[in-house]
Amino acid sequence: MARNKVEEGVSQCACARLRKLTRRASQMYDHAFAPTGLTGSQFSILAQLARDADASMSGMAERMFMDPTSLTRTLKPLEKRKLIKVTSAKDDRRRRSITITDAGRAAFREAVPRWRAVQAQFAEALGERAFESLDRSLDLSLQQLEGRDVRS
Repeated sequence: MARNKVEEGVSQCACARLRKLTRRASQMYDHAFAPTGLTGSQFSILAQLARDADASMSGMAERMFMDPTSLTRTLKPLEKRKLIKVTSAKDDRRRRSITITDAGRAAFREAVPRWRAVQAQFAEALGERAFESLDRSLDLSLQQLEGRDVRS
């Protein structure tokens, strides 16, 4: 059956291919982190908090390009394990703050060698040149898309 021009164009959809790539990368990272009980998303959140120590819920959602509901869902297991603490602001109960705990810092430090190993595997699988190119392209793409209204 012959493919028409629309079908050919859709097969080159950046969104579909990026989602496919991120699912595969997430599988690799999640597998590497499994012994720690963390997912790749949870590791990323702990990494962000290890740098910032304390973040507002809205600020974290914005930095992670996550909607607040997805962020809350991702935070729940971290909070249950006491790796983070989520508190409401005294002056405005709607405003919430996320803080990494000592246990969270320890879990993050424990996961870092696994992150390094999977980063190396990812680079090896792609080839060093392609990995470096992807890294630069991701940084540039995120920079150029930051602040754009997603509704337009």
